[in-house]
Amino acid sequence: MTETAQKWAQASVDVMYPNDHMAQSMEIKITEIAPGYAKATMTVRKDMLNGHAMTHGGATFALADTAFAYACNTYNKVTVASGCDITYSAPSHEGDILTAVAKETILMGRSGIYDITITKQDGTIVALFRGRSRTISGQLIPDTEETKK
Repeated sequence: MTETAQKWAQASVDVMYPNDHMAQSMEIKITEIAPGYAKATMTVRKDMLNGHAMTHGGATFALADTAFAYACNTYNKVTVASGCDITYSAPSHEGDILTAVAKETILMGRSGIYDITITKQDGTIVALFRGRSRTISGQLIPDTEETKK
């Protein structure tokens, strides 16, 4: 990985996170970023629980989807989800710290596949998420003399 590639990856977080109101409201933090890679964490709150006192699947999905979004936007190209699926494998509960690690599996032209593993603090895999991305028009950071360096 080059220094420039890492710089673009970090810049993507700096540009996206201030406008990512969903991630902010869920207190999701982007803790690591690199080209095609992101790690995000979230502490399960009471308002994220379902009727069984377990983490609502939608909350787990949102964490995974957030890590996916940051991983696929690390190249300064506006990239969106074209589809995704999730398999839940273990419950989590209030107070658990969930971590989603998103890794680029394949990138071909404007399409990509990203695999995201969601674990809780003891290493138990809570869910596996696969996201399919599509690059659309636009850049996160417009070209300037500084960004061309």
